Amino acid sequence: MDPQIKTVIRLLEKETARYRLPSVSAVARDGRDPFLILVSCILSLRTRDSVSVAVSERLFRRADTPRRISRLRLGELESLIRSVNFYRNKARAIHEAAERVEREFGGKVPDTIEGLLSLKGVGRKTANLVLGLGFNVPAICVDTHVHRISNRLGWLKTSKPEETEKALERILDRKYWIRINELLVTFGQNVCDPVRPGCGRCPVRGYCPQGRKYGQGHQ
Repeated sequence: MDPQIKTVIRLLEKETARYRLPSVSAVARDGRDPFLILVSCILSLRTRDSVSVAVSERLFRRADTPRRISRLRLGELESLIRSVNFYRNKARAIHEAAERVEREFGGKVPDTIEGLLSLKGVGRKTANLVLGLGFNVPAICVDTHVHRISNRLGWLKTSKPEETEKALERILDRKYWIRINELLVTFGQNVCDPVRPGCGRCPVRGYCPQGRKYGQGHQ
């Protein structure tokens, strides 16, 4: 693994320790229950973290197991998660996933990529996050922050998340596969904005092509 990438990761670990955890990471730190991580992943899609955290907490106070969620009426589930974007689609996905986990997997979330992808509403990003945070299986979850920042840093040149996942697998030691999502999501939410990145306060701008350009323009 490139020593410069290790240095960047070490600096990001120090920087991101100052900020609130992403919503799914917060759920994982509270108990590492794969089912709750799965549901919180679905809720968080295209929704601000502050909203998805509050909705996750409200839902889990009412029902926090596959059996309990599967026994909710769909209308009640929709009402509980109404604040998230696309709540009707997410309610159906969560309800169906809970029913299948209970009926086909003995109440336990599958711990394979194939099993997870078979559940409604679960794509590769969500599946990898559940594998990593829920089962401690090395897997790289590539969301918009991971894709953008790894390319912005010049670690790789990819156009699709699937390409980014495979490229990161090649350049990162396996011990970083789970951790890299939380680091880059936190960094992207608080510093490395997609439109106006905070290069002036970025601890890794000396290792970033865009950051170095910023430095040249402010000498």
